[in-house]
Amino acid sequence: MSLAFLFPGQGSQFVGMGKDIAGAVPEAKHVYERADAALAPLGLSISKVSFDGSDEDLKQTAVTQPAILTHAVAVFEVLKARGVTPSVAAGHSLGEYAALVAAGALTLEDAVVLVRRRGLFMQEAVPAGQGAMAAVIGLAPEAVAAACAEAAAATGEVCSAANFNSPEQTVIAGSAAGVAKAGEILKARGAKRVLPLPVSAPFHCALMKPAEEKLAPFLAAAHFRPLAIPVVTNVDAMETTDPEVARESLRRQVCSPVRWVESVQRLAALAPSALECGPGTVLAGLARRIAKDWPVKTTSTAAALAAFAS
Repeated sequence: MSLAFLFPGQGSQFVGMGKDIAGAVPEAKHVYERADAALAPLGLSISKVSFDGSDEDLKQTAVTQPAILTHAVAVFEVLKARGVTPSVAAGHSLGEYAALVAAGALTLEDAVVLVRRRGLFMQEAVPAGQGAMAAVIGLAPEAVAAACAEAAAATGEVCSAANFNSPEQTVIAGSAAGVAKAGEILKARGAKRVLPLPVSAPFHCALMKPAEEKLAPFLAAAHFRPLAIPVVTNVDAMETTDPEVARESLRRQVCSPVRWVESVQRLAALAPSALECGPGTVLAGLARRIAKDWPVKTTSTAAALAAFAS
């Protein structure tokens, strides 16, 4: 059966994530052991912080990113061992790394170290309090992008669309002043809500350029293999099996918006159904708003995973 795998990004983490799966399924336990060994030189036990860490621990970008990646790959390996594999894949922001592991382009070890560094570089890129992100509900993406451009011109600050998540939800990012000005414009133009997001940095905008520049040499040094299945990239919303396109897409996505609406539309054209592979159910919810008749199942817990893989 042709099946798309969707790999979640930041915001899908939860306290105790992966503990039930790793405790019950050998394939998942092995993934956590491999991730722990790879991250030990960088001072992180991903199993300890995932299974027993606090909500505050998991909200740190440099922890969140490898935690979500490891959970997603653990779920993927459990499914693969039971004969459930994707014909195409995509991941939201950091989820693209998990998609590339599923496609065989990156090893788990390389991917988890890359996202640990990615998270650290993103945290360092903008001093605390100087950047912001907000979710805009109830306006077309084009109207949101236009308001961001107007706010940037009016303030001389960075503000742009960061995540095109659904036809009615676009996340914006930039300096605190730029995002605040955009919020005023958006409310005046009929946005139902403009919700500040509790994030540690303004992702997917020009303020992330220092993070992109620091990450670039690590991406360049990583070994990318030809992809066994197509991955639809965030930056182009088109599929690729070219390892060099995949590598460059990961570099570009640090400062570029996540084109999730177009990505899901492309995935729905390539596979009749999908599986959200990893923690949470965010992507399944977004998919219902983008491609209403496209069935997406979730695998966030051991019970959900067992039901799907049985």
